[in-house]
Amino acid sequence: MWETPFAALPKSMQNKEVYRYWRQLMRRRGELAVKAGFDRAAAAVLLCALGPLMAASACLAAADGGPVFFRQVRVTQYGRPFVILKFRTMRPGEGPAVTAGGDARVTPAGAFLRRHRLDELPQLWNILRGEMSFVGPRPEVPCFVRCYTPEMMATLLLPAGITSPAALRFRREEELLRRAKDPERLYREKILPEKAKENLRYLWEFSLRGDCKVLWDTLRAMAGGLCAERAKRGSTCTPPGRRRTGAAEDTVP
Repeated sequence: MWETPFAALPKSMQNKEVYRYWRQLMRRRGELAVKAGFDRAAAAVLLCALGPLMAASACLAAADGGPVFFRQVRVTQYGRPFVILKFRTMRPGEGPAVTAGGDARVTPAGAFLRRHRLDELPQLWNILRGEMSFVGPRPEVPCFVRCYTPEMMATLLLPAGITSPAALRFRREEELLRRAKDPERLYREKILPEKAKENLRYLWEFSLRGDCKVLWDTLRAMAGGLCAERAKRGSTCTPPGRRRTGAAEDTVP
């Protein structure tokens, strides 16, 4: 799949901007093959190893009597739609395509799952199926993909990921959206283009070493969140590694 000829890409992706990134990735096709193999093998191992944690998270998701899983159509590699799996964190019902901080639809148990990223665990199944990767651009819903510029379409050259440099930068995205009068417009016009820039940089600079760094930074960010929670309760802990300072985070122009 990482050796798909450019002429075989969807027509919406066959433009000169996408071609530049496709040609760059073809220089890394050996590493992309390793990445795909690692993704599926690691997902299989983690699904087994994290079984008890996933069972506990499922119980929390169903605590209010609703369904365990949240299913939504997203877009992955080459513009293919797929159904993403998450533990449900919100009450069923209609609402905006983006979730702002303080959203009344989020359940108390769901807030805990979201805060610790436990709602993302079922996406290991998406990885095992080849629909996602551990590292890659986060999958968007179709209505936002339709807003992509020709260059932004290049972000669909790789499978969608659970984490990415853009996801790390905007990990407090919900707080940004909470302050907006029109969260969907802010996301579409400001946040989405900034995420695309980060994702395009990730594609251009792709390497297995870079993916390892993103995974480490993600684990460090999660540990930092746990430490912050313990600090509120009067406990202390030290997150692994050294926190980065002075870098742009959760900002839009």
